[in-house]
Amino acid sequence: MKPARFVTFEGIEGSGKSRQLGLLRAELMRRRVRFVMTREPGGTDFGAELRQVLLRKDGPAREALAELLLYLADRRQHLSEVIEPALAAGRTVFCDRYHHATLAYQGHARGLGFGIIDRLGELLGVRLPDLVIVFDLDTGLALSRARARNTAESGEQWGRFEAEALEFHEKVREGYRLLSLRDPSRVVLLDSSGSPEQVFSALIRALEEKSILEAARV
Repeated sequence: MKPARFVTFEGIEGSGKSRQLGLLRAELMRRRVRFVMTREPGGTDFGAELRQVLLRKDGPAREALAELLLYLADRRQHLSEVIEPALAAGRTVFCDRYHHATLAYQGHARGLGFGIIDRLGELLGVRLPDLVIVFDLDTGLALSRARARNTAESGEQWGRFEAEALEFHEKVREGYRLLSLRDPSRVVLLDSSGSPEQVFSALIRALEEKSILEAARV
């Protein structure tokens, strides 16, 4: 049996990554891949508490570095409790947001820079994923989708990040593009402007090219 792999899904708000994870779940079950799907923040009980603090629309203001440290606290717990044990047990892990989200959002869009996050990640033993899929979409379109989704699901037009100005989200998208240039063998930009079915076909091709779906089969 090939070793389990660690794959993360990234993208700006409304880019469609969560829907693609839902489609992928059924495909993984059909292919008899041993897998775990999780998310950040909120992949553990501790993380679920932090998620309320980090994403609540009416939550208190926080300084950018303080926000970063909360995300890293969630990540350290998540690695210890969920990700590392799953990989050790031979299960491929798919995570909805992870370390590259922190680099794009807090590092680039909040202006902290990639360097400080790289250093803290090394000190905390943050495992880098084998593959990062970034769902890339026009910023205005993605943000309108995200706000419409929030209205439909909770009656609120905006969440904490959806309420940020368009310029912030453009910086996040730029951050992801810079990360793909910095580490092209790990970070793959996937055009998510097509139909869900078209995007899913492209996703499966990207996973197959990296032999992700051959790992950890039952």
